[in-house]
Amino acid sequence: MSDAIPPDAFLEGYPPGIRAAANRLRRVVRRAAPNAVERVRLGWRLIGYDIPVGRRTAYFAFVAPEPEHVHLGFEHGILLDDPDGLLQGAHLRLRKVRFVTYRAGEPIDDAPLARFAADAARMAAMSRDERLAVAMHREASGG
Repeated sequence: MSDAIPPDAFLEGYPPGIRAAANRLRRVVRRAAPNAVERVRLGWRLIGYDIPVGRRTAYFAFVAPEPEHVHLGFEHGILLDDPDGLLQGAHLRLRKVRFVTYRAGEPIDDAPLARFAADAARMAAMSRDERLAVAMHREASGG
């Protein structure tokens, strides 16, 4: 793709603390889903992650820096198990996306984020019917 920009170049325009947090979140996603494809999506102003599924890829996560904070988000976040209530976004009427937000210098606990990323990649690789079954199971079990 001719307009491709490397993630490091994309992050250069952000303050150092935001870059550091974004890079930490990138490492979490890449460790949790090592076969994920990472690419900058300029129109969305984020770094997106796709998981290979047969001959196609499926979008599952993103790192979205902003001048004051950075988000780590998950396309099918509504389906992720979140017993500690870390995922945000339900109040924004986002149908399925959920995310966590960090300010520069805030501690980042890799463990739950890695679990979210691995689960999000697994969800993205499912068929629509399989995701619907997960959603229905969560709803029936009160989750």
